[in-house]
Amino acid sequence: MSMKPLGLGTALLCSLSLSALAQTAPPRDEFFWLGEMNKATLVINSDEGLLDKALAPKIAAGVAKVIAEGGKPGAKRPSTVISFEPLLIEAAGVEVTLLHAGRSSQDMHATYRAAMLRDGLLRLADQLEKTSAALVSLARTHAGTVVPNYTNGVAAQPNSYGHYLLGHVAGLDRDAQRIREAYARIDRSPMGTTVLNGTSWPLNRQRMAAFLGFPALVDNAYDASQIASADLPVEIAGIVTGTALHVGAFVEDVMTQYAQSRPWILLQEGGSNTYVSSAMPQKRNPGLLNGTREAASGVLAQALGPVFKAHNLGPGMPDAKDVKANAALIDSAVASLRDLERIVKALVISPDRALEELNSDWTASQELADLLMRKYKLPFRVGHHFASEVVDHAKAHDIKPTAFPYAEAVRIFASTVKEMKVEAGVLPMSETEFRETLDPVAIVKNRATVGGPQPAEMERMLKAAEASLAAQRDWIKDRRAHIEAALKRLDSDFDAIVKSAN
Repeated sequence: MSMKPLGLGTALLCSLSLSALAQTAPPRDEFFWLGEMNKATLVINSDEGLLDKALAPKIAAGVAKVIAEGGKPGAKRPSTVISFEPLLIEAAGVEVTLLHAGRSSQDMHATYRAAMLRDGLLRLADQLEKTSAALVSLARTHAGTVVPNYTNGVAAQPNSYGHYLLGHVAGLDRDAQRIREAYARIDRSPMGTTVLNGTSWPLNRQRMAAFLGFPALVDNAYDASQIASADLPVEIAGIVTGTALHVGAFVEDVMTQYAQSRPWILLQEGGSNTYVSSAMPQKRNPGLLNGTREAASGVLAQALGPVFKAHNLGPGMPDAKDVKANAALIDSAVASLRDLERIVKALVISPDRALEELNSDWTASQELADLLMRKYKLPFRVGHHFASEVVDHAKAHDIKPTAFPYAEAVRIFASTVKEMKVEAGVLPMSETEFRETLDPVAIVKNRATVGGPQPAEMERMLKAAEASLAAQRDWIKDRRAHIEAALKRLDSDFDAIVKSAN
């Protein structure tokens, strides 16, 4: 290989500052991080006497040239140390391999894997925050909208739709917590651990980590490239499994309404939300719901990849470390959450139709048993049996809650307490109280449990959710700013050496 000094044209090319290169916004792929590692190695080792300062400008110019060439449209961007190094040798001569003192493809690849997973988790956290924010916004709008909730696929109790949405937000918040916890484990630099047990070169791992935006090191040199690189994708697979299950559960709940002739919740028609059947003109198929469910299922399928690849695999094998597959997994999870955000923003809720459905069924019947116990001190099972008999009679005679005869309720109560051998006299509830007890709106407003749907608790939980989302946005912003500031410091120090080559 030629070891001649670089010509003036090449030197001028290589003297491009990184701030100028950054304007082209190169992807933070393997090539990008290999470039950053070479820049950081040059700055640190020349400062600390591991690289002759007289050689540093020429080598720096060669590194800059390779990075600049890789940033051109359509240029190749090698993704391995072995394919990157020949470009360095061509640009700066074989002396450039002095940078490789105490390094290996093992720790360098482990480092770019960690850096790229780190970026991926921030993308995931960002979209998760946006999706959660859409849910919280809708929850605030419908804090007082009373709708049926379902258990075992059957209408169970009245609830605030906003309260229901905040339940989903709570699940997504746990996903956000898992992202932050995993991020702290991923945000550690393997660089400088070489292959298995470090190196005899006194590399400054702490300074390398700081230049690459890592606040800490992977402590054990064997763990750095042999264990952690396979562990971390599996952990991320667990996180996106959680997000996908949450997406799927929400979609399926909405899909249940589409089976009804008069749903109380639908997608706004038009665009890509719905589409018309090719044969049946009355149908409006929920394309966005179907596509989102499929996307979430796809995430679950992809999430099995790192697990199976790591299964029965000896330490150091590359199977579970596949950068492209792990990036695709995160990107798929981001896409499914983005689709869920679209769904939330396209929902059309009919409070009147929801209340009509509640009043056409007996979802408020538990309140009869609760009130008889709470106010009149009857054993719960007595009240429950009474309410159950009321419902059985109503359904047998097609009577809606609002039309149930009070006299019939009195008769059923007397029969119930006699059957259960309880001295309770006549039904202690007046007709007015009996009917108010079956009012779904009153039930929701009068809940007393912390975390319930009553107005005061809804306002408290909405504020808490909004504060949590603000903290999540700040966390994402701070993590990104930390990385950008670190890379900017590296640019400045490296550019100074490049410019000294002229």
